[in-house]
Amino acid sequence: MNLLRLFWPQKDPRYIKNKYNIPDTIGWDIQLTKDGLIATSKDLPGLVTNANSPEELLEMINDAVLEYFNVPKLDSDYVFDRLDLSGHGEVYLKQAEKKQYA
Repeated sequence: MNLLRLFWPQKDPRYIKNKYNIPDTIGWDIQLTKDGLIATSKDLPGLVTNANSPEELLEMINDAVLEYFNVPKLDSDYVFDRLDLSGHGEVYLKQAEKKQYA
Protein backbone atom coordinates (compact mmCIF):
# COMPACT_ATOMS: atom_id res chain seq x y z
CA MET A 1 0.00 0.00 0.00
CA ASN A 2 1.15 3.48 -0.83
CA LEU A 3 2.01 5.37 2.37
CA LEU A 4 0.29 8.47 0.99
CA ARG A 5 -3.00 6.51 0.70
CA LEU A 6 -2.70 5.39 4.31
CA PHE A 7 -3.26 9.00 5.40
CA TRP A 8 -5.24 10.33 2.40
CA PRO A 9 -7.44 7.62 0.86
CA GLN A 10 -8.11 7.57 -2.88
CA LYS A 11 -11.31 9.51 -3.58
CA ASP A 12 -14.06 7.93 -5.62
CA PRO A 13 -13.21 8.33 -9.34
CA ARG A 14 -16.79 9.44 -10.08
CA TYR A 15 -16.38 12.29 -7.57
CA ILE A 16 -13.03 13.30 -9.11
CA LYS A 17 -14.48 13.24 -12.66
CA ASN A 18 -17.38 15.45 -11.60
CA LYS A 19 -15.32 17.87 -9.50
CA TYR A 20 -12.64 18.44 -12.17
CA ASN A 21 -14.92 18.09 -15.25
CA ILE A 22 -13.08 15.03 -16.57
CA PRO A 23 -15.00 13.23 -19.35
CA ASP A 24 -16.27 9.71 -18.62
CA THR A 25 -14.41 8.43 -21.69
CA ILE A 26 -11.44 9.77 -23.61
CA GLY A 27 -10.47 8.58 -27.08
CA TRP A 28 -6.84 7.57 -27.68
CA ASP A 29 -4.67 6.69 -30.66
CA ILE A 30 -2.32 3.96 -29.45
CA GLN A 31 0.76 3.04 -31.46
CA LEU A 32 3.07 0.11 -30.89
CA THR A 33 6.71 1.01 -31.54
CA LYS A 34 10.01 -0.79 -30.97
CA ASP A 35 10.32 1.21 -27.74
CA GLY A 36 6.83 0.43 -26.38
CA LEU A 37 3.40 2.01 -26.61
CA ILE A 38 2.59 5.64 -27.36
CA ALA A 39 -0.87 7.05 -26.60
CA THR A 40 -2.09 10.35 -28.04
CA SER A 41 -5.45 11.70 -26.93
CA LYS A 42 -8.03 12.32 -29.64
CA ASP A 43 -10.07 14.49 -27.27
CA LEU A 44 -7.52 16.46 -25.22
CA PRO A 45 -5.10 18.49 -27.36
CA GLY A 46 -1.43 17.96 -26.57
CA LEU A 47 -1.93 14.99 -24.26
CA VAL A 48 0.62 12.29 -25.08
CA THR A 49 2.11 9.54 -22.91
CA ASN A 50 4.08 6.34 -23.36
CA ALA A 51 4.78 3.04 -21.60
CA ASN A 52 6.36 -0.38 -22.00
CA SER A 53 3.21 -2.50 -21.47
CA PRO A 54 -0.57 -2.07 -21.70
CA GLU A 55 -0.86 -2.19 -17.90
CA GLU A 56 1.77 0.52 -17.50
CA LEU A 57 0.09 2.55 -20.27
CA LEU A 58 -3.17 2.63 -18.30
CA GLU A 59 -1.29 3.95 -15.27
CA MET A 60 0.48 6.56 -17.41
CA ILE A 61 -2.80 7.62 -19.05
CA ASN A 62 -4.34 8.13 -15.60
CA ASP A 63 -1.34 10.16 -14.51
CA ALA A 64 -1.43 12.29 -17.68
CA VAL A 65 -5.19 12.92 -17.40
CA LEU A 66 -4.93 13.88 -13.71
CA GLU A 67 -2.08 16.29 -14.54
CA TYR A 68 -4.02 17.71 -17.52
CA PHE A 69 -6.98 18.54 -15.28
CA ASN A 70 -4.79 19.73 -12.34
CA VAL A 71 -6.04 17.09 -9.90
CA PRO A 72 -3.92 17.19 -6.70
CA LYS A 73 -2.03 13.95 -5.97
CA LEU A 74 -3.66 13.86 -2.52
CA ASP A 75 -7.09 13.46 -4.16
CA SER A 76 -6.53 10.72 -6.68
CA ASP A 77 -4.17 8.23 -8.33
CA TYR A 78 -6.59 7.17 -11.05
CA VAL A 79 -9.94 7.98 -12.64
CA PHE A 80 -10.00 5.23 -15.26
CA ASP A 81 -9.75 1.60 -14.13
CA ARG A 82 -9.73 0.02 -17.59
CA LEU A 83 -8.46 0.65 -21.09
CA ASP A 84 -10.32 -0.73 -24.12
CA LEU A 85 -7.83 -1.73 -26.81
CA SER A 86 -10.25 -1.43 -29.76
CA GLY A 87 -11.38 -5.01 -30.19
CA HIS A 88 -8.16 -6.53 -28.82
CA GLY A 89 -9.44 -6.71 -25.24
CA GLU A 90 -9.36 -4.62 -22.10
CA VAL A 91 -6.64 -3.84 -19.57
CA TYR A 92 -7.63 -3.31 -15.93
CA LEU A 93 -5.82 -1.21 -13.36
CA LYS A 94 -4.47 -3.50 -10.60
CA GLN A 95 -5.12 -1.10 -7.74
CA ALA A 96 -8.74 -0.68 -8.86
CA GLU A 97 -9.55 -4.40 -9.18
CA LYS A 98 -10.91 -4.55 -5.64
CA LYS A 99 -13.03 -1.41 -6.13
CA GLN A 100 -14.94 -1.52 -9.40
CA TYR A 101 -16.66 1.77 -10.15
CA ALA A 102 -19.47 2.00 -12.65
